[in-house]
Amino acid sequence: MAENRKQTSQKVARLAAQTLHDPKASAIRKSLAASALAQTHTPKQTGAAMEHKASDVLHSTKYSTETKTLAASVLAQSSKERKAK
Repeated sequence: MAENRKQTSQKVARLAAQTLHDPKASAIRKSLAASALAQTHTPKQTGAAMEHKASDVLHSTKYSTETKTLAASVLAQSSKERKAK
């Protein structure tokens, strides 16, 4: 697998940290936030399961702009070599 050169931006990392501290945040939002934070200052890439979850969020109308921002960041750091199913 190729090394990931993209990293979570400071703005998105701040949103992710706030999300993880928010007791009212949904489970999906917290999982996206955790993934985004895990990819801050590291070459880690998004796993296949998280890619699928983030894609579902982006294709849905029921999620907030902030949740979609986290999903987009997570997807931007996914493996380009992984083939879509």
